[in-house]
Amino acid sequence: MAGYLRKHALTGVALSVACVISNASFAQAPVYDVNNPQGSNLEKRIVVLERMVDSRTQMQHRLQQQLNAMQGEIDDLRGSVEVHTNQLEKVLERQRELYLEIDKRVSSLKQSVGQQTPASGSQVSTLAQETRQESTSTPSLSEDDAYDNAVNLILESREYDKAIPAFREFINDYPKSQYAANAHYWLGQLLFNKQNWQEAKTQFSEVANQFKKSSKRAESLLKLGVIEQRLGNNGQAREYLNQVISQYPNSSARKLAESRLSSL
Repeated sequence: MAGYLRKHALTGVALSVACVISNASFAQAPVYDVNNPQGSNLEKRIVVLERMVDSRTQMQHRLQQQLNAMQGEIDDLRGSVEVHTNQLEKVLERQRELYLEIDKRVSSLKQSVGQQTPASGSQVSTLAQETRQESTSTPSLSEDDAYDNAVNLILESREYDKAIPAFREFINDYPKSQYAANAHYWLGQLLFNKQNWQEAKTQFSEVANQFKKSSKRAESLLKLGVIEQRLGNNGQAREYLNQVISQYPNSSARKLAESRLSSL
């Protein structure tokens, strides 16, 4: 009987030890299981995140390039709208002046018809000489015609290379014209489009410094900031752009200046 009890006791102890060893091995199994996919899933997620970051960075670069291109197109469109508006106002004003001038000349001709006498040969020679002197000392076109001719080379015929000397000639012939600021601005814009930075800078600086009440001054300051940025002078570019923001807070040029400033 004692032997039977001893045998059953040993059997129970052996089973208990086996259970303990089995439980211990099961508790440690997740640590050493080579088939556990958690580590590889984490690496896959990191790779996916890296690809997403790279893709987003490339997308941001593309969007910035598209934004820069759109800003250039907006500048051109804004300039065209301003020119058309200014041209329409001038056409209406010149029509009124033309009617007055026609009436004036008709009245003058009526008064001079009865008083005219045939001119002698010496008088004709003198008149011809005076005419030649006037033609060499005065521009061939009037102020309005010369400006319209230069502007039409941009808007109508789109002969930009011919527009550059046309605006230069206008500025030389009429330096104090009411269109002088606009002429300097458009000449600067034409040179800017040809990436002639230094000469474009000269024209925009003329508007900014000499025509401080001009409607083109804000755009000229903006263009000066862009030119300095293109030349690598970021400090000077910031000064011009901040000048646009502070002096023209309600202008469309301010938004473009802020956009440019954020990219510096």
